[in-house]
Order: sequence, then C-alpha cells, then structure tokens
Amino acid sequence: MSATRAAQAGLSVQGLRVVFDRFVAIDDVSFDVAPGASFGIVGESGSGKSTVLRAICGLAPLAAGSVALTGGSEAAAPASKSFRRQVQMVFQDPYASLHPRQTVDRLLAEPLAIHGLGDAEARIERALDEVGLGAGFRFRYPHQLSGGQRQRIAIARALILEPQVLLLDEPTSALDASVQAEVLNLLEALRERHGLTFVMVSHDLAVVTHLCQRLMVMQRGSAVEFVDAADLAAERVAADYTRSLMQASAGFRREAA
Repeated sequence: MSATRAAQAGLSVQGLRVVFDRFVAIDDVSFDVAPGASFGIVGESGSGKSTVLRAICGLAPLAAGSVALTGGSEAAAPASKSFRRQVQMVFQDPYASLHPRQTVDRLLAEPLAIHGLGDAEARIERALDEVGLGAGFRFRYPHQLSGGQRQRIAIARALILEPQVLLLDEPTSALDASVQAEVLNLLEALRERHGLTFVMVSHDLAVVTHLCQRLMVMQRGSAVEFVDAADLAAERVAADYTRSLMQASAGFRREAA
C-alpha cells in the first residue's frame, strides 16, 4: 500500500430498491459521494441503512437501481471481482467477521490469494503497520485479541486490497467507548492518507457526525432528509423524524463547525 494516494473514486447510488420475499426493505434510495468524501447513513434499527451497504457490495439482491464508481476510476461492473476489490466493507462485529480458526496471517493472506496479488509478505506487514499493530500479531488467533484489536484486523483486511471506497457498517458499536475513539481516529487518518471514500452507517449521531461531512437520514427503507454534519449539529434540520433521532441520541453534544 502506497504511503499517500489522491482520491480516486466516488460512489453513485441511484434508485436503489431491495425486496425480500415481497417485503420492500429499500425503496428508491439515491445518493452520490464525491471522491475522497465521507458520507453517513443514520436511522433507527430496521430503517434499512445496513441493507443499503450490503446492496452496494452485492450481499443483498437489487430489485432495481444502479451502483457505480465515479471520478475517473477504472470501470467495474457492480458485484464483479474488480468492483469488490475497489469497494471493501468493514462489518459491525469483529467477533463474528473474523474466522475463529484462522490466524491473522491467514485472514490477511486470503483476499490477496482470491484477487491474485503477489508480494503477500510485504503487503501483510504494511497492512498491520497501517492499523497500528506490529508483526507480533501475525500468527495470533482472533480469540487472543481484544475487541479493538480484532476490529483493527478487520480494517487491515479491507485495506490490504488497496480499495478506493470503504463501507463501514457500525464499525465501533461493539467496542468500549475509549476504544471507539481510537478506531474512529484511525479510520479518519487512513481516509486522509489514502484518499479513501467512506460510506458509514451508524445509529449514533455523535459518531457519524465526527467522521462524516454529509448524512442521509433513513426511515422505513426510504431517505427522509439529506443534511450536512454542521447543520445537524446546529439543529438546522427540516424533518420531524430527524429531530426525534437527535433527541433519542443520548450524549449528542457536537457543536457546529
């Protein structure tokens, strides 16, 4: 992974619709994320925000709509091998997202083998350094790591393919508050260093406004409102639902920039 890299790709999602057994989980959701920008999706449990991420990366079936990389990046069909290399996802629970019987070394080597990338030794060492873990973690198993260390490994696994877009599904909600701050600061540093484009899902307004510049508020599978983080912090919002989310978000104290 190169030490620095300019923003290469943004993301365009248009008319997204996801249906499970006649239940409409996502209904006509559209948004654009500029190259190198960070975009947040918030809403109550069951609002469909995580399903949007899964649809983007091919883990949920599209009934309608399109997903495309933008900004002059190499064209890649959604759900293709090339697209999946350029768009990587970090899941909510590091306890569940890492195979318990594989060492860190094998967890990081597997995506390299799938995508036919060489120089695995150097790539694995660089990926561990990127997330603040040394070579001493290479041959440990997930149960030998703390929750924060597990999530750092999950981030390293996503970064090792040098993606252009990173999808973050509640990446800190399973961690202690003190560890949450460390992981959020790590993610922001990685985004700035490599010009990554972020799409982050969270139910915590304080967390998502810390990392994201613009947000989409979702309710019952639809977009309710789009708002800048600074406007949300200053309570300059239009939808009553957004106001109710702010009231329900305990400890939400971010001040307007």
